Amino acid sequence: MSTSTTASVSTHILDTSVGRPAEGVAVQLSARAGSAADWKSLGGSATDADGRCKDLPALPEGTTHVRLDFAVESYFEKKQADAQQDAPANRDSGPGVFFPEVAITFAVVPGEHYHVPLLLNPFGYSVYRGS
Repeated sequence: MSTSTTASVSTHILDTSVGRPAEGVAVQLSARAGSAADWKSLGGSATDADGRCKDLPALPEGTTHVRLDFAVESYFEKKQADAQQDAPANRDSGPGVFFPEVAITFAVVPGEHYHVPLLLNPFGYSVYRGS
């Protein structure tokens, strides 16, 4: 919840390769006060069955920049393992996960709420400021 002196952040992940929420992705939240300041890890959460993190930590007063780190590698590895149980897949010899992590950094101002959805697939991603 944002206040007049703090901002707030929420996120969710949609796996666009299957058109469904991405469950079980670890998300870490970091913040800093000014572009020259060091990042401070605030903690994290994991996406639920709806692809949402409902318990991200609150941002400290004075936060100007936020970073969300999504650990997507284990999500895609599990998805690949589940798919290969049903029918072994033919795929190239490249890495199993092209983007093992996704880091999103954005600026915030006090009193605003920032919802930052991640649209994810095995070979790309997109983000935007939602509502």
